[in-house]
Amino acid sequence: MILRDVTDEDLPIFFEHQRDPEALRMAAFPSRERDAFMTHWRTNVLRPENVNRTIVMGGVVVGNIGSWEQDAMHLVGYWIGREHWGKGIATRALSEFLVLKPTRPLHAWAALHNLASIRVLEKCGFRLVVNENPHPPGGVAEVLMRLGST
Repeated sequence: MILRDVTDEDLPIFFEHQRDPEALRMAAFPSRERDAFMTHWRTNVLRPENVNRTIVMGGVVVGNIGSWEQDAMHLVGYWIGREHWGKGIATRALSEFLVLKPTRPLHAWAALHNLASIRVLEKCGFRLVVNENPHPPGGVAEVLMRLGST
């Protein structure tokens, strides 16, 4: 596996990954239309202060991983194309990414029903900080995980 800088050619692949209905359900994250997705990545995600990598396995782009600051927290997030789930890619990518992003504490939000993602975070040393309202009105319950002390 290789974590390399994100290129403009990666964005259409990431766009397709975030359109997958099952991935959207697991992430509890809304899909963006193509133009909005490309604009978001080019103007918000790929800012110089953020750390972003494309995840490549066997010469194939399988997902992305990145870190940014929000609400006075350093956050990490990743997205793996559904056809690559269940192969340990997320755990391996996050483990390698944590070497590139030594900032601690590092946080991650996960949908409470996304047990696979919560398990990936736990395997990489993240621990539960906050379990948001388990039955939010009209929303999705989330957990906040943290790596390192506050």
